[in-house]
Amino acid sequence: MPRPKRNEQFDPSEVCIVHVVQRCVRRAFLAGVDKQSGKDYSFRKEWIRRRLEALASVFAVDVLSYAMMSNHMHQILRNRPDVCAAWSDEEVAIRWLRVFPGRRLEEHLAEPTENDVKTLVRNKERIAEIRTRLSDISWFMRALAEPIARMANKQDECTGRFWEGRFKAQRIVDEAGLLACSMYVDLNPVRAAMVDSPEEAPHTSAYDRVKARRGEKLASAAFDLKTIPTDEAGQKLRNTPVNQLQEERKKKRRNPTGRKILRDAWLSPLTMDSGKLSSEPEVHNEGVRSSDKGFLQIAWQDYWALLRWTAGQTSENLKDDVPASLRAILTRVGIDLSMWRDLVWNWKKHFGKSVCIGRPESMKEHAETTGRHHYRGQASVAACFQ
Repeated sequence: MPRPKRNEQFDPSEVCIVHVVQRCVRRAFLAGVDKQSGKDYSFRKEWIRRRLEALASVFAVDVLSYAMMSNHMHQILRNRPDVCAAWSDEEVAIRWLRVFPGRRLEEHLAEPTENDVKTLVRNKERIAEIRTRLSDISWFMRALAEPIARMANKQDECTGRFWEGRFKAQRIVDEAGLLACSMYVDLNPVRAAMVDSPEEAPHTSAYDRVKARRGEKLASAAFDLKTIPTDEAGQKLRNTPVNQLQEERKKKRRNPTGRKILRDAWLSPLTMDSGKLSSEPEVHNEGVRSSDKGFLQIAWQDYWALLRWTAGQTSENLKDDVPASLRAILTRVGIDLSMWRDLVWNWKKHFGKSVCIGRPESMKEHAETTGRHHYRGQASVAACFQ
């Protein structure tokens, strides 16, 4: 069965959740310790994390979970056209110009001016197109992957591909699939035997969330969503040496807003607010993420307990039963207790070749909306669900 088109998997005009995987070319360890040269490129994981954090501040896309590995990266993303619809034309223009400034006279300043924003706002057709792109997962991934590739190639003094090709996308169609996929993503470093437990795995969403609970903060990578007065920008360009402008630009890139935030503030909240209607956009107004909407009907403490227990289920330390305190979580979403460990630890066996993630009946229902009878792997995952 051929890989489905992107517009069959997700639509920028409707809210949907997608698991995306982007691999380095030839699966080389271009963000880890290279086996051939012995060079350590692990610092590039922080490049990717910061770029991901920056994009979360301007796109109408929620980052639910992520994991940066040595030769690939995982994200679970939720596009939010409902949030994007609430932004004014001026906000849309500023956000777009932050990510895609284009060719501008103020290239050394590289900051949108009031005149840049007004010019773009006057083009209503262009603004409508940009509004759609800001809630498009494909454009989000493009804005994430391309700058990282350019930075790595410049550092390595080479040309060519850094990423293998277009990212792999899997539509997540129900809460059972979302819970299992979130655990799988957060436990990637544990499954790869890089660490023994999730709290030891930096560059994962689980690590950020647990450190934030302990009060750890970091310099925010969020874009500054303020414009510069056109006159002020002109005076600065005329009166400031180019090398000084470039140095100021580099300094501001490290912390554009000058703020420190909790380590997980840019991520989507894990727990859904039971007092909110599911249709409410819950627009975020502090400039570090698109919305304040959670994605699981589970408290962080319960998620963390289940994550840690699952991380301990290695082949050398395999326990037969899920603890009684955690059984209700899995039973509520319809996951077979006896298959939970196998579902998460052997994820590729169950969902590795599928373009959809969820309970078999949910997968079938979504397949029918795209003109298919079923998805690959739909029958084989039935044993994992009640």
